[in-house]
Amino acid sequence: MQFVIIMALMLGVMYVLMIRPQRQKQAQQQTMIENAGVGDDVLTTGGIYGTITEAEGDDVVVEIAQGVTVHMTRRGIAAILPPEEDEDEVEEDEADDVEDDDADDLPSAELEEAAVTGGEESVTSTSERPS
Repeated sequence: MQFVIIMALMLGVMYVLMIRPQRQKQAQQQTMIENAGVGDDVLTTGGIYGTITEAEGDDVVVEIAQGVTVHMTRRGIAAILPPEEDEDEVEEDEADDVEDDDADDLPSAELEEAAVTGGEESVTSTSERPS
């Protein structure tokens, strides 16, 4: 009788720790795929990044390059990617970070070079180049 009780408890623990979270994750994935719409950036199960240009029922058209589209089912979508930030905003944020972090450590000539190169070290050669 004790063996049956122990087995029932083990099955209950296994359900709570393994099966239930997996089902919740599958339901979340299914909801995400069903809610994918035109304009969403996606990653396909084949590892291709693209943007949904048309969606009708279970069929979607994904643009993977300018003028190149792929017709596929929604099951082919592995993930919906978050919106990207504008490149100008990212570059400005990085430039601000370089100026703030390095301003105390660098002399003024090196500070100007760091602002121009984005804080990257420049590599120069000591050997002369032939003309």
